[in-house]
Parts: sequence; structure tokens; C-alpha cells
Amino acid sequence: MGTSDSGRRAYIGSFTAAGGLGITTAAVDPESGALTPLHSTDALANPSYLVPSPDGRHLYAVSETTDGAVAAFALTPRGPELLAPAVPVDGADPTHLTLAAGHLVTANYSSGSVSTLPVRADGSLGGPATVLAHQGSGPRTDRQEGPHAHAVQPAPGARRLLSVDLGTDSIRICGLGSDGALALHDEVRLRPGSGPRHLAFHPRGDRAYVINELDPTVTLCRWDADGGALTLLGETRLLPDGVEAAGTFPSALVLSPDGRFAWAANRGHDSISVLSLDTAGDTATLVTTVACGGHWPRDLALAPDGRHLYAANERSGDVTWFAVDPRTGIPVRGGAVQAPAASCVVFV
Repeated sequence: MGTSDSGRRAYIGSFTAAGGLGITTAAVDPESGALTPLHSTDALANPSYLVPSPDGRHLYAVSETTDGAVAAFALTPRGPELLAPAVPVDGADPTHLTLAAGHLVTANYSSGSVSTLPVRADGSLGGPATVLAHQGSGPRTDRQEGPHAHAVQPAPGARRLLSVDLGTDSIRICGLGSDGALALHDEVRLRPGSGPRHLAFHPRGDRAYVINELDPTVTLCRWDADGGALTLLGETRLLPDGVEAAGTFPSALVLSPDGRFAWAANRGHDSISVLSLDTAGDTATLVTTVACGGHWPRDLALAPDGRHLYAANERSGDVTWFAVDPRTGIPVRGGAVQAPAASCVVFV
């Protein structure tokens, strides 16, 4: 059975230093979820994380290198094309980025900082970057000797940005000014040694879920947009009872559009945890885990219609897709496509 081309595209980021192709463009079959690679570009080193513009005309990528940078691409029928040379973020190893209030914002892992750059009217990036340095450390001296900003996420309902720091076991809540400056509003401490990595909001916008890398758990939070307050509600373990946590490093978390389910990727255990959320979003129950289809799932992505889930398996070099059972939330493997050193999948 062949695949059809709906015009929707997936963009796969990868580590060029590990043999990745850079940014690969793939057609998306709307029925099966299958990906068909069309072309790739290695114009940027280690484009490990990507974010499209809201209008679908541009794609932004980090260059996860010691001399960290970001680049803007125009999305054309021939694939992503650089708008201009990459712009430094004045931080080392940017691992994540987002768009907020007319700016591109990056989380710089090795330097433990967050950078903002203005987005110009033509989609290109201005500079130099405005940088907010994190401070602190955690009890895990092998991974938490200092701050390690790992993700940045705009907060619903307010001009605020949340930065997730694995090294300090905390979430920083910042105001984002029109000039790109970040002003620290609050810092919320998570359990010491948990190593928060990424954060996702409930579709309603009043709950947030933090995936922890150093202990396979998800921390559930209440978000008050008016006060800019994040309140911890509890934790859910991502592995079945009896499975040792050692050697498992969760990486990514996504929620269903209706807020009934969440899925978490577990590197090492090489699985996807299926979580059922209660109506309020205050509790999460582990339903089951399913094999991720490869080795070392660095990212999870949900198709815009919520019907298919994608795992970017970095070390086995593939992206596996799954059909999501709408009743149970359990993903069923559909197929895979080769993608060396895959690290991220986004859709336009």
C-alpha cells in the first residue's frame, strides 16, 4: 500500500557530529503517519532541536556546539534554506529553543544560561543575544556541579517564560521584556537530584508537567497565570514496579490535545510510558510502557491531529511512528524511517 502526500511536512533534527544529516525534510502520510524522506541539509552543525514559526514559513534551529548558535531557515519546496549565517547565542551547547513575544529563546546546557534574540519581520534573527545566567548546583556531583538549562517554554496566559534547569533542580519563572531582557520572577525548587529536563503544559494551560532525567519521574504542577506561580502537586514514576531506575534517563514528554493522556520517552529502558491524566490534570497514572522501536529515544512528537506519535531514536538512528489508540492512549507501532543521530521531530 502506497503513501499519500497531504502537503504536511516533518522536519527531523540530528547531530551532524555523530553522522546525522542535519535537517531532514519528510512527507507525512495523513492516514498511516508514515514518513518519506525528501531531502536534507547540513548547512548548520548539530541542529539538534527545531521550532517552526507559527505561520509555517520559517524554521529555527539550535547549533548544539561549544560555540552555541541559532539559525533561521526559510521553508521552501526544496527544503529549508538558510536566511543568513548562524547567530551566536553567547552560551555553550544550546539544547532547546522556543519562540515567545517576538523573540527566539534558547536554553544553553553547558553554560547554564538562557539567551534571547529578536526575530525580524522577514523571519531572520537579530543580535547580539541578551543572556540570563542561572546560578546554583544539585546533589548529583556527576551531573549537577553547576546550572544546566535544558528547556525553555512560554507560559500560557501571561508574558512569562519558564526555564527548566537540570543542574539546579529548579524551574525559573521569568518576565520577558519587549527588548528581550529576562527578569527573574520566581524560582521553584523540585526534589533534589531529580534533574528536571523538559516541561509541557496541559491544553487548558493551568497545569504543567516536568519530566525528570536523573530519576525517571514526572512532576505535576499547578500553573497560576495571573500570579505567575507554579505549585508542585506530586510525582509519578515512569517505570513499572520492579524495574530499576538505574540506567534510564527520560528525555521528552507530550500531551494529547484533549488532555487525557501523556507520553514520556525513556532512554536506556528504550520505552514510551503511557500516562492517564485525571479530569483536573492533578494526577497521572502509569498505564503501561511500550518499546520505542529503537535505541535511546531523545525526543517524542505528536502529529498535529493527535493520531500519531513519533520517537526520534538517537543511537539506533531512526524515527519510529505509532498509531495512538484514542480510547486507551496506547501507541501501536506503524513503521520507521532511517534518520542517523535523530534528535528532534517537528511538523509544519
